[in-house]
Amino acid sequence: MWKQSYEQLIFLQDRSIGLKAIIAIHSSKLGPALGGCRMWQYASEEGAVLDALRLAKGMTYKSAISGLPYGGGKAVILSHHGQGSREILFRALGRYIQNLQGSYITGMDLGTTVSDMDWIRLETSYVTDISGSLGAVDELTAKMTAYGVFLGIKASLKRAYGSETMQHKVIAVQGLGKVGYQLCRYLKHAGAQLVVTDVNPMLVKKVVGDFEASPRQPDEIAAAPCDVFSPCALGGILNDFTLGQLSCRIVAGAANNQLAESRHGEELHERGILYAPDYVINAGGIIVTSSELNGGDAALAQKNVERIHDTLTNVFKIADAKGISTAAAADWIAEQLLDR
Repeated sequence: MWKQSYEQLIFLQDRSIGLKAIIAIHSSKLGPALGGCRMWQYASEEGAVLDALRLAKGMTYKSAISGLPYGGGKAVILSHHGQGSREILFRALGRYIQNLQGSYITGMDLGTTVSDMDWIRLETSYVTDISGSLGAVDELTAKMTAYGVFLGIKASLKRAYGSETMQHKVIAVQGLGKVGYQLCRYLKHAGAQLVVTDVNPMLVKKVVGDFEASPRQPDEIAAAPCDVFSPCALGGILNDFTLGQLSCRIVAGAANNQLAESRHGEELHERGILYAPDYVINAGGIIVTSSELNGGDAALAQKNVERIHDTLTNVFKIADAKGISTAAAADWIAEQLLDR
């Protein structure tokens, strides 16, 4: 079993501007720790630390199984209350990142924007998704993340039903932000019937209108009868409560850290529900970033994202061969790569 200790956990605070942030570096064995900067209003500092740690580890495994020369890290800004402007806030974070001398490279994540990355770029070169980059052009990152999930759903359908066709398949999508919306577009064009939800009713209304989707309340989506349940919102959705509600054959979505605990991956396996490990199929965003950092363009990024289908198919094959869950199989593959 690959060691799961973290290399660094850094707490940053500047009360004069209202900055309180955490940088977690899980591993730099395969290369610099790569992972976005999240800005969120957490219920507690402990919750923010846990989120940073889980996300950083997920990035390590995501990069490893995707064949990328990077480790895993994450920056989390605890939502501030307007003491300082976003420019002052993110430039201060940029100075902290610069002091790490390249061991961590940041980028956009939940709650942050291209403009925020531009402020960081004034202080350090260890940042992606700035204006003019692939990650900032025409929502390419969201589109490629959704495309990777779409390909993962196709591979999952092949494994569960013997065919990749989405005709007459019902897919329940939870979370209709940039990635969720683009995923619905791919799915609808492929012939799927959509059941959707989001905490923002305006997003639901748009997807219902654009893709003839059937709406559900947020607390109803896990129990919606469907072929594929696709979590595309926050993590921890696969837990003791929701697992008993699921009425699907496949779980395959874009959300990070979908399993509240690792044992929930085993329970899905025991229930006969095929799980597409999240860090395998939602790797489109980091693949785009890696492609650009290594001199590639959008065409190369998409070509690299298309490998997600085969990567996931290999996870299924390893799970079958070893008689283990798909979650355990994905971890095993990533850990073999990290042990080299």
